[in-house]
Amino acid sequence: MSEQMNKSHAIIVMGVSGCGKSSVGEKLAEALHLHFVEGDALHPAANVEKMSKGIPLTDEDRMPWLDRIGEDMKASLEKSEGIIVSCSALKRIYRDRLRSAVGGNLFFVYLEGSKALLMKRMGERKGHFMPASLLESQLATLEPPTGEPGVVTVDIDDTIEGIAATALKSLSALGITA
Repeated sequence: MSEQMNKSHAIIVMGVSGCGKSSVGEKLAEALHLHFVEGDALHPAANVEKMSKGIPLTDEDRMPWLDRIGEDMKASLEKSEGIIVSCSALKRIYRDRLRSAVGGNLFFVYLEGSKALLMKRMGERKGHFMPASLLESQLATLEPPTGEPGVVTVDIDDTIEGIAATALKSLSALGITA
């Protein structure tokens, strides 16, 4: 087993809005006995205000948020505690910034689904600040993590339990187990 697998690990559940990051992240955290952090809760108030008005975030808006997520993950790993965070991580530069923050000991679960399914799920959500209208900009921004290290891709056309089970199976192939 590699040295990386013997350490605590950080996992980001990623994808566009409506893919189930929070729900799947909570299930994974429960199964792996890790702390779960809702990445949206770490957004500066200005970001939440922009998104709630239907205004897409810029790279400049996202960087302080990504840095905060990176700091939280690094702090957990330094205490030998694993962590799971929900974070859209739409671009490779965002994912690389997060990898750099934690010294590379970071895995991603990419939740992938059709635009129609994502729109349906966003329409069913209650009390979320992100309007369905921003899905288009997120899909346009998304750079799928195909071929990147430490990434597992899971199709979201299933129940939350089924998605989490598939993610756990894929993560175990990378050496991540409870």
